[in-house]
Amino acid sequence: MAHGHAVKRYSGLMDWLTTVDHKKIGILYLISGGFFFLVGGLEALLIRIQLWKPLNDFVGADTYNELLTMHGTTMIFLAAMPLLFALMNAIVPLQIGARDVAFPFVNALGFWTFFFGGVLLNVSWFTGGAPDAGWTSYAPLSTTTFSSDHGVDYYVLGLQIAGIGTLVGGINFLATIINMRAPGMSFMRMPMFTWTAFITSALILFAFPALTVGLVALMFDRLFSGNFFEVSNGGNAVLWEHIFWIFGHPEVYILILPAFGVISEVISTFSRKRLFGYSSMVFATVLIGFLGFMVWAHHMFTVGLGPVANALFSIATMLIAVPTGIKIFNWLFTMWGGSIRYTTANLFAVGFVPTFVMGGVTGVMLAAAPADFQYHDSYFVVAHFHYVIVGGLILGIFSGLFYWWPKMFGRMLHEGWGKLCFWTFFIGFHLTFFVQHFLGLMGMPRRVWQYLDGLGFNNLNLISTIGAMLMGLGTVFFIINVIITAFKPRDAANDPWEDGRTLEWTISSPAPEYNFAQTPLVRGYDAYWKEKMEGKKAMTPAEPLGPIHMPSPSILPFVMSVGLFIAGFGLMYHWHIVTIAGLGITLLCMFLRSVYDDHGFHIEPDELQDKGVKG
Repeated sequence: MAHGHAVKRYSGLMDWLTTVDHKKIGILYLISGGFFFLVGGLEALLIRIQLWKPLNDFVGADTYNELLTMHGTTMIFLAAMPLLFALMNAIVPLQIGARDVAFPFVNALGFWTFFFGGVLLNVSWFTGGAPDAGWTSYAPLSTTTFSSDHGVDYYVLGLQIAGIGTLVGGINFLATIINMRAPGMSFMRMPMFTWTAFITSALILFAFPALTVGLVALMFDRLFSGNFFEVSNGGNAVLWEHIFWIFGHPEVYILILPAFGVISEVISTFSRKRLFGYSSMVFATVLIGFLGFMVWAHHMFTVGLGPVANALFSIATMLIAVPTGIKIFNWLFTMWGGSIRYTTANLFAVGFVPTFVMGGVTGVMLAAAPADFQYHDSYFVVAHFHYVIVGGLILGIFSGLFYWWPKMFGRMLHEGWGKLCFWTFFIGFHLTFFVQHFLGLMGMPRRVWQYLDGLGFNNLNLISTIGAMLMGLGTVFFIINVIITAFKPRDAANDPWEDGRTLEWTISSPAPEYNFAQTPLVRGYDAYWKEKMEGKKAMTPAEPLGPIHMPSPSILPFVMSVGLFIAGFGLMYHWHIVTIAGLGITLLCMFLRSVYDDHGFHIEPDELQDKGVKG
């Protein structure tokens, strides 16, 4: 068994390419998700510039379709998901008192497959055409009949590779939360963010295989002349819609539930109060996850499923409003009578609540099948969707980043710049999307690249574009904040907000490599707050100080993902040698991982004491 210094330690770039430490992988997710967020945001701005006046010819119709498709795909799969995974990776193991995730190697593999899948998708811009069939890639638009270049091939293969990363990430977090909680942390003592990460991981496990099946079927249609969705040869185009939305609706909850968890943590901390109705929050989260699988056909009310199916899916959709409403009231009652501090993190959290309620109300409107015939494929749907995803998810992610930044990087983000970021982004968001409800009700269809003058759309579209510019400005302020902060010394306290309630605030900022020198003993919900109330400065350890087992860094996840990236290219252009070579690289890495017995290494107690940990 290798000891402390016998293991190979890397530094610089190599350290990041080989790391299996959940905190560093969280930072990698944050950087790549942030990069794709900027790419998706740029695509959104180009869309809004095209629509700011009638009959604009800023971009052509083909380019507009590509921008629209890539904006949706990038934001959902390559920006929102990894930013959530960044927070989950950085925080969940700390919140449950674990030293790492259950499978550190698999965690690294999950990141690199996601990253190279995302890169493959975006390479399409430079090789003669991005995907252009909409982010949902409906057949028959996405079949070779109507989309003959390689754009949709990039979509199909890029998302399959990135999807592997998400799926193994979800399985990893399930295993971690079930098996690696600190002594005394029962399920009903877990922090709310950990609960939402847990339910999200379960949703990923059940929803992503549906997408994989759909993408494989579409890949067979496109690359090997299969006939799953090719109507002229006996295929069924509506089948794609079912498969896509059986994944696509749970995906919405995969995105929003971790944001709910962040909001619960932040509002509770900055109200100096225990979260109101914790157990009802937990059951509401489980119920949302459960019902999320029963509503997919509400995206298809106008397909012609018939009145019975429409009625059932309409009722199921309205039911989801109940557990969500419970959460809203719980957040309000948590703030009620609390001594609230409006830090930037809390501004984003409090701004989230009314914004998300608006998104929820329009969701219930869309759930009424007869009304949906009017709203369907209009800008009303665009407005609803963005109120939920941007007004919910993105505000939640910003809140979480401001809240946990000192725990991830050891530095506090600047509050002044933070508040500037909040107000520009928040006002810009409402300017952009509030007016789109009315555009939709006035009859503006979604996914159009031009509209005629004199229809009453002009002013509202102009307001919407100005709002989008403001949101872009807010994002720039956030980046300036990050750059300014990066030059400060790492001097954040263990508990920089002074009201931290959960285990991550008991250790130094940023957390050490091994997280906890001694696993803490949890004696109740809000474990750290409970100890503070009893006048203790630190957690009671659940074990004596001893050697800590650590996993070894490995370059294999990176190389395996490069192999899949190469294989994707080969498949697309029918270069069989390249495909075999790429898959060969991946399989060789799997073989090496199987035969080489990696025991990791140990950090000895005397090394911990050198680092200032008292026995």
